[in-house]
Amino acid sequence: MIRDVAAVAGAYLLGSVPFGLLIARLRGGVDLRRVGSGNIGATNVLRVVGKGAAALTLVGDIGKGALAVAIGRTLGVSPFILAMTALAAVVGHLLPVFLGFRGGKGVATTLGAVLAAMPAVGVLLLLIWIAVAAIWRYSSLAALVAAACLPVLAWLLDGRPVMVILGGTLFFLVLLRHRDNISRLWRGTEGKIGQKVQTSSGHDVT
Repeated sequence: MIRDVAAVAGAYLLGSVPFGLLIARLRGGVDLRRVGSGNIGATNVLRVVGKGAAALTLVGDIGKGALAVAIGRTLGVSPFILAMTALAAVVGHLLPVFLGFRGGKGVATTLGAVLAAMPAVGVLLLLIWIAVAAIWRYSSLAALVAAACLPVLAWLLDGRPVMVILGGTLFFLVLLRHRDNISRLWRGTEGKIGQKVQTSSGHDVT
């Protein structure tokens, strides 16, 4: 019991680490919450600081999701608790205790958690994201399409009910956090990958 609680709590705290905010301060001397879209994810880092800092942020956000699940595996937790650690890491990114529960949109951390929990599913999600982003140049659209595929792929490639439920829950969270992006995509005003945004627009997806 204590092991399980520690795994889930640790995953949340790990997910709460704001890599984008820290890297932007170190590399660009800026507070991401006050520039660009105000989001702490890699997309805003790319727009405000540059590609190198954005890449580091992406690695950090993916890595914390993967590490949280890997720690759970090392501790030998049950599939249910493993799914809970994955979810806790994503919730930590969405609602980080270190930033007053105002975080990013969880796409990169979701990818990291899924890669560690269901490697084949994670790889396919990444390929789907890359394909959609390459064709349409909308990071938000790529995230939404990949997230929509998550529960289906979890069912087809993993099959464990708890992982299918995890996939559906993560899809719901991604969908919930992208309400504004969906509206802009519908209106044709969503910012494309690499597009510079200097005002608060909320276009980020990570």
